[in-house]
Amino acid sequence: MKSTQTSAKSAGAVAEKHDGFTDEERGAMKERAKELRTASRRSPRAAKADPESEVLAKIAAMPEADRVLAERLHEIVTAGAPDLSPKLWYGMPAYAKNGKVVCFFQSAEKFKSRYATLGFSDEAGLDEGTMWPTTYALTKLTAAVEARIGALIEKATS
Repeated sequence: MKSTQTSAKSAGAVAEKHDGFTDEERGAMKERAKELRTASRRSPRAAKADPESEVLAKIAAMPEADRVLAERLHEIVTAGAPDLSPKLWYGMPAYAKNGKVVCFFQSAEKFKSRYATLGFSDEAGLDEGTMWPTTYALTKLTAAVEARIGALIEKATS
């Protein structure tokens, strides 16, 4: 005879339905789809001029704490790696080389996190042995942190 009882653990799992992506993740994917549609409609001349203004507009729309970090990060990246092109990537400021994202800023507010992040893609040359960090939490940009970011950007693009 089979028991009809279920454990508390499995009963709780049924009650907690998981749809896969959070609302924030779905929003980021929609922003990325919009970015791709917009980029495909641009003329070659407009493609060179518009992305930075879009990045700056996105930064300007951020809450103050994130905006301060993103503005300064934008200055550090554009000064330290002029060969990187600003662009939006999943609705976040990003910096690309030959069209491929090397690094990006993610505001704390975007995914309701307690800190913003500076992330690097696999296009970044940060390899150190068999394991290395690719994402850094940001809460405040001090002179030491800015110097570290500058060094990371330089290494990522070399």
